[in-house]
Amino acid sequence: MAREAGRDRAALIAIDWGTTSFRAYRLDAHGAVVDSRSAPKGILSVAPGGFPAVLEAQIGDWLGDAPVVMSGMVGSRQGWMEAPYVPCPAGLDEIASALLEVRKGVWIVPGVSCRDESGVPDVMRGEETQVLGAERSGLFCLPGTHSKWVEVRNGRIERFSTYMTGELYALLRQHSLLGRMMEEGKPADARAFSEGVARSAEPGGLLHHLFGVRTRALMGELHAAAAPSYLSGLLIGHELRSSRAREILIIGEPALAERYREAAAALGIESELLEPTCGTRALFRLGRR
Repeated sequence: MAREAGRDRAALIAIDWGTTSFRAYRLDAHGAVVDSRSAPKGILSVAPGGFPAVLEAQIGDWLGDAPVVMSGMVGSRQGWMEAPYVPCPAGLDEIASALLEVRKGVWIVPGVSCRDESGVPDVMRGEETQVLGAERSGLFCLPGTHSKWVEVRNGRIERFSTYMTGELYALLRQHSLLGRMMEEGKPADARAFSEGVARSAEPGGLLHHLFGVRTRALMGELHAAAAPSYLSGLLIGHELRSSRAREILIIGEPALAERYREAAAALGIESELLEPTCGTRALFRLGRR
């Protein structure tokens, strides 16, 4: 496509291409976002070999302006091409050295891997650019389908862990007895959410607490419209408590990030919400490298 008349040339095109969404940003010479586009064109909706065509369809008129740097599941085994993981500790230098060029001027950021204290591997793709783009040290919480907890020191990811909180929430609502006792399509219930967070701090453990969602509904103590919020608070509360954190930095979709902030406050954890698009800064710096 022809370049738009009068449009300034971009210094870099940054793309966050995840499982369900495609987000693209045109960045100027200072790394500031001057234009953006998004579409429900995550990798799950792209047929094998179809990634170049989707890229052209979404930002074809941008291509040729500047290098393209993409992060997220686009670099997974199910994506455009697998970009091997970089082991922790890892900063922008290590990640930049492993960028994968999939066509002229189009690069994929590799994911990051680590192992826990028992030697079990953990991986992430996309979140590494968000935490490094924040340019902060500390413990980051990135809520989502698979929540990430990432420790960053002096611009390097030291270690991280993944919690399947969002996926478990969806599975329980859609494919369990708990879901059959819930009313769909109702607004979030702040009181029920707080009750779920509080319950997470009580004895019994998560598996026992989950069955309590059903029994409280059976006994008329939990209304069907409030049950989803109670379940959300219960799961998020357990995730936060298992982190044993005192201070966290939260990056995520605003509504979900706010839910985590509220739960953290209830559990006495100090938190700060960061800009969810801060990953573009890391992509800009990677492109410059």
